[in-house]
Amino acid sequence: MAKENSKKDNKNKKHFWKDFKAELKKVIWPTPKQLFKNTVAVIFIVLVTAAIVFVLDVTFDALNNKGINRIKSSITNSISSKTSSEEALEESDEQQVEETEDEAEIETQESDEAETVEE
Repeated sequence: MAKENSKKDNKNKKHFWKDFKAELKKVIWPTPKQLFKNTVAVIFIVLVTAAIVFVLDVTFDALNNKGINRIKSSITNSISSKTSSEEALEESDEQQVEETEDEAEIETQESDEAETVEE
């Protein structure tokens, strides 16, 4: 049985190579002139595509950098405005505390004067 399988394998291999050669004879190979023209066409298309991709890359990079710079400036502006508004709030809080302390002092003085008058 092993011999029968090996004989079939040999026949299949011989048949494969025979068919392979027959198919290669049917192929129409390009002439050197056609080969040159096709090669130039492929190289030209690749270069044009590369140029388009390069232009798109540079354009999107520039737009991206502009966008990032805008975001940075808006963040910086918002931080500086928050800082200035926080400082303004702190100043107003300090003024309110001082006014409250002044009012408390005035009230204590008035109550002291009222007590001295009653006596």
